[in-house]
Parts: sequence; C-alpha cells; structure tokens
Amino acid sequence: IVFMGTPTFAAPILEGIIENGYNVLAVVTQPDRPVGRKRVLHASPVKEVALKYGIKVFQPVKLSGSDEMQEIIDLQPDLIVTAAYGQFLPTKLIESAKIAAINVHGSLLPKYRGGAPVQYSIMNGDDKTGVTIIYMVKKMDAGNIIYQKETPISNDETVGELYDRLSTLGAEAIIEALPSIIDGTNASIPQDETLVTYSPVISREQEKIDFDKPAQEVYNKVRGLNPWPGAYTTYLGKTVKIYQGLVHNCPNAMSHHAHQAPGTIVKIFKDAIGVKVQDGVFIITEFQLEGKKRL
Repeated sequence: IVFMGTPTFAAPILEGIIENGYNVLAVVTQPDRPVGRKRVLHASPVKEVALKYGIKVFQPVKLSGSDEMQEIIDLQPDLIVTAAYGQFLPTKLIESAKIAAINVHGSLLPKYRGGAPVQYSIMNGDDKTGVTIIYMVKKMDAGNIIYQKETPISNDETVGELYDRLSTLGAEAIIEALPSIIDGTNASIPQDETLVTYSPVISREQEKIDFDKPAQEVYNKVRGLNPWPGAYTTYLGKTVKIYQGLVHNCPNAMSHHAHQAPGTIVKIFKDAIGVKVQDGVFIITEFQLEGKKRL
C-alpha cells in the first residue's frame, strides 16, 4: 500500500493499516508547515506516524508532474489509500494501483463532498454523519461507494471532538473493508448525483457570527468551528473569538429583548455574556479577546 494523507484525521487510519499487518511501501503527505508566531516548521501528523514506523516519506509541493509521483508509480503498489491528503491525484497515479486507489472521506457521501465535511455537518445541525470509503476518480469525492460507517452527532459535540471520533471510525472502516477490496468481493455503488451536496473549505467570512440568526444556528456555528478555526465577532473594532455558548430557552427572552438590535449585549452574567439574536438570546460562555487568553 501507498498511503496519502496529512492531518490528524488521517493519522489513525495510517496507523491502523500498519498495525493490521499491511505493507506500507511509502507515505505521501504535504510539506512541513511553519506553525506559531516563531514560524517553526512542523511535520504533518501523518509524517510523524510514518517516521515512527520507519516508512519512506514523500512531500511534493505539487504532486502532478513531480519526480516523487514517478517514484510512487515505480513502487507498483497494489493499493493507494488516501485520507485528507490535500491535493488532487492525477489520473496516471490513480491508474497505477494494481487493485485500486481508494479514499476515506469524513461524511456519508454523496452528502458533503469537499474539504470541510465535519464542520458542515455540525454547523447545519445534522444528527448523524459517518465515513465513506470510495473508489478514486478524477472528479472530487465522486467515486463509487465501497463501504460506509455511520455515527450519531450529539447536540453539544464540537468539530474537534467529532473529528477525532471520525478518524477512529475511518481506521475501523478501512480495516473492515480492505479484505473484500483485495479479493474483489466488495460493493461498488454509484453515488446518487441528485443527493450531492458540497462542503468547501471554510472561508474567513463564514467564520464570522451573524447574530441576526436564530440562537440554535449561532450555537451550531460556534461548536462547528471549535477549536479551529474558531467563530468570531468584533467588539470595539477588535476580533473576539467565541468557542462555547448556550441557547437561552427562556420563553420571555424573545419579547423582553424584541426592541434591541441583534448583536447587542443584553446581560452580563458572573460567568457568561448574553447577546441578542433573531429569536431571543445566545449565551457566550467561552471567548478570547484579540491578543488575550481564552476566558
């Protein structure tokens, strides 16, 4: 197997493949990135797993047309397995796998094709999600479905918590699916194109809270962006990150604050801040002022 992946989502999937006795010939991951104020170079979580097991690592800035891609093809892998790698795979590379090139994706496809499926599932208030293993094709996340595993989303789960659970679920799914893929007895179900939705990478504008929305929508956005990149608003011209909050269900909140504009601070509690939203009040319980620590 050649494994291709980058973030924390992919690391347990790689580790599961290794620990179940599959021969990982090489790992392909994104180049080391500068992190923090001092811009110190950090290896990806997938690279760290590869180094732990002494596996060869490729880190092309651009995969297509690179010398590294030809080296990967020359390895003649039976399978290419990808999980949140971060670059499109050229058709030449996909077709070089003797058995198949497959992808582990963090949603129940065809829902949420794209780079941020976990965030969208929470921001949209979904009650379930899962992982899908598909054949790789040139079109993004559009290949036939081989295997799916489903999991409920609790109504207070953050994207960080769900992301960790899905990475574990992805590791379980790939181990369960690989034997049938290898012997050719697996399912191959075309995706229903009428059910396709997309989850493009979250933009800076999407991170901003719109308080002229129902409290539940504000709450879902806050937990759907916690811990990264973090939902934000502004106060006196400065950015304020909001990490946790509550929906205020007091039946009088709507009428009591009806005259106030959305985004107005309506109450300061000992341990929270009440903000007017479309249908009442949203309670901020954890936030961070620009340049300060979380409170």
